[in-house]
Amino acid sequence: MTDSPHYRDPHVSLDPVDTPEAAQEPRTPSEQLHHEHRDERCHVRLRLPFEVEFAKGERYEGVDLSMGGFSVRGAAATPGQRVTGSLLIPSGDTELVIPVEAECLRPAASNVGDSDPLAFKITHVEPGQRELLRRVIRAYLSGNHLSVDSLIQRQDAQTPRQRRTTSSAATSSKGSKAASSTGRYVVFFLALGILILVIAATIYRNFVLIEPSFAAVTAPRIDIRAPGSGILKAHHVSAGDRVEQDAYLTGVNNVNLQTDLVLAEASQQYNSQLIDNLKKSLEKSGTSKVSVANSTQPASGDTVTFDTASPAIAQARMEQFETARQFESSKVSALKARASMNEIYSPCDCVVAWALGSAGGTYIEEGDRIMTLIKTDDEDVMVEALVHMSDISRIAPHQQAYIALGNTSKPLRARVRSVALDIERQPRAGFPEWVRQQQNVASVLLVPETPLPAEMVGQPVDVRFSENAMLSATAEWVWQGGLTAWKAVERLFQSTPDNAEKVG
Repeated sequence: MTDSPHYRDPHVSLDPVDTPEAAQEPRTPSEQLHHEHRDERCHVRLRLPFEVEFAKGERYEGVDLSMGGFSVRGAAATPGQRVTGSLLIPSGDTELVIPVEAECLRPAASNVGDSDPLAFKITHVEPGQRELLRRVIRAYLSGNHLSVDSLIQRQDAQTPRQRRTTSSAATSSKGSKAASSTGRYVVFFLALGILILVIAATIYRNFVLIEPSFAAVTAPRIDIRAPGSGILKAHHVSAGDRVEQDAYLTGVNNVNLQTDLVLAEASQQYNSQLIDNLKKSLEKSGTSKVSVANSTQPASGDTVTFDTASPAIAQARMEQFETARQFESSKVSALKARASMNEIYSPCDCVVAWALGSAGGTYIEEGDRIMTLIKTDDEDVMVEALVHMSDISRIAPHQQAYIALGNTSKPLRARVRSVALDIERQPRAGFPEWVRQQQNVASVLLVPETPLPAEMVGQPVDVRFSENAMLSATAEWVWQGGLTAWKAVERLFQSTPDNAEKVG
């Protein structure tokens, strides 16, 4: 700042332009300023209304101001003295305050009759305050009125250099418009290429790949049937429940079976009691005759009669009673086995697909279906497709296929497990009966590479069999992506207020 043209060494004489006498003398060409821009004259002295307030609270009227320093009237200071103060510059109804640290240089040269002004060199000012001071000086140099609004604008006051900047900005704006136009063409041709690619993939997928007549997610089915006639016991199993292996499901209350079991147990107990009584009689009688019952089982409603017989005959009758008791014991075991079959347990870790309600004492016959279970292991849930016989020669085991699910946007790869004409060889849940009645079709089982959840059993899917793996995969991915984009656009169109009113 010390080399500013506003401040000079006190031992150097003033420039003639600063004295009233020199102002009347003509200047030589070397003394004149040539091609000097206003925005570059940041260190020339500028006369503007302002005040200076020092740290002790004294306020003095300012004479002139520049980026390097200022001069005031009426202040008392010695050369070399450092002071701290603030520059107070009016701006409309407000006042700009710029804190500075300055050093007194000398009494300022006065050519307008000022009384003893003092010149100060600014030694320290914050960067933000320095930028504010620069913008104030540029505003006055450009002839604009100083205001807070003009100071907070992004651009400084108008200068010749700024006009050149404006013209360059216009040129760059034209360049940006040209770049924007080129970008629009690029986006247009890119969208056109994607559309052509989607159309080609759709044609290849629908006319080249093998498409089955129907396909759905299936799983092995287990039908639980009634072991005998009777009333179905109450249960809380419903469709969709998961059951573990050996978990209790329900039972059948067979009244006739229970009655036969009670009678067989009573007959067994009757024979056991006859044998015990006959043994006791033989032990007491010795060689005399004993009383022997004439029947091994009680007659229905009749009184049991007894005969007297010799000990040899009584011993033979006791052996008959034991044989009858063994028969009744076997009969009781058989009836208990039949009764245990009426208690039904889960044969696997399965999902209940259907269950017969037990409300109101439901009566069922032997062989009636009570429940249908579905195996849910990863290797059990597969996709079954019905392929026409004209296309079955193009399908072989381990061939690749693609499965399109309704709730996903990307196809799933699968492998052909088996091709069979007998579609009822293994009962599977998820296929309606009317579909299985089609003629000239074969059943193809597909194993997805990604396991499918058991909740999807019965859901129809879209299947395509591939003969060229790479080309088919590309076509399937492109087609699925285009279908997803179309659905997104359709949902967006339906969500607009105008269409919502039309639908309503």
